[in-house]
Amino acid sequence: MPPIIEVRQLSKVYASGFQALKPLDLQIDKGEIFALLGPNGAGKTTLISIICGIVNPSSGTVLADGHDVVRDYRAARARIGLVPQELTTDAFETVWNTVSFSRGLFGKAPNPAHIEKVLRDLSLWSKKDNKLITLSGGMKRRVMIAKALSHEPQILFLDEPTAGVDVELRRDMWQMVRGLRETGVTIILTTHYIDEAEEMADRIGVINKGELILVEDKAELMNKLGRKQLSLQLQHPLRAIPPALQAYALELSADGCQLVYSFDAQSEQTGIDGLLRRLAEAGVDFKDLKTSQSSLEDIFVNLVRERA
Repeated sequence: MPPIIEVRQLSKVYASGFQALKPLDLQIDKGEIFALLGPNGAGKTTLISIICGIVNPSSGTVLADGHDVVRDYRAARARIGLVPQELTTDAFETVWNTVSFSRGLFGKAPNPAHIEKVLRDLSLWSKKDNKLITLSGGMKRRVMIAKALSHEPQILFLDEPTAGVDVELRRDMWQMVRGLRETGVTIILTTHYIDEAEEMADRIGVINKGELILVEDKAELMNKLGRKQLSLQLQHPLRAIPPALQAYALELSADGCQLVYSFDAQSEQTGIDGLLRRLAEAGVDFKDLKTSQSSLEDIFVNLVRERA
């Protein structure tokens, strides 16, 4: 099955000379949730804007469900829903009318049943006759999502969709995202809440300074780049790590009460057995131990730091 989004050697240089995107390739499969991570100014919004036909590329091509986003703009854009970062709504229009109008912009015939379902799914049905100016910021964000879904797109972009919104909306929205994925809709999201990407995404892309530095299946990324740590709570504080333990690259906490050992969980030899023997030989007793694994946030921070 061909990818639903195919990006080939895409770049963007603005008139000022600033290169927002270096030539990059990216393929996104139908029905997956793809998370695009990167610090502020990394190029996330520029990439999304080009795919959605809002910004013209300097070079390269983008196909959305087989349609070139420049040469066949209308067909490509009809397959895409976009929830932008900024709240841009007609303040004096009602919720029902603004969502219905968005559907009409894409040449779709009226479908009140679909609009009602979208509004109910987003807990907006009770507000359908309210003017947007009367809504809270969280409710306006829900309206933006409803507008993006009004024309039944097969590709949905969520650009920082939960920034500054309440916990209830985040929960409702991710429930809706899972439901959309089950119907075959492809979801591409950017987020500063890396725990969301870790929970929701099938694949992760990391972009920094306009360069796509990594695209990986989430589980494989966690296995390849995630590190495990063994934390030992000591029976008695240490002033320094004994010379007999120097080979294990241990970290001693500031109060001397904890030793931390990092290891590769995928390796056949983690070194833990040898470490525990050496601890006993050195007379270092511990009262508790636990293991933990690097989170996606740890991996992301390390990747960006390496490319800084």
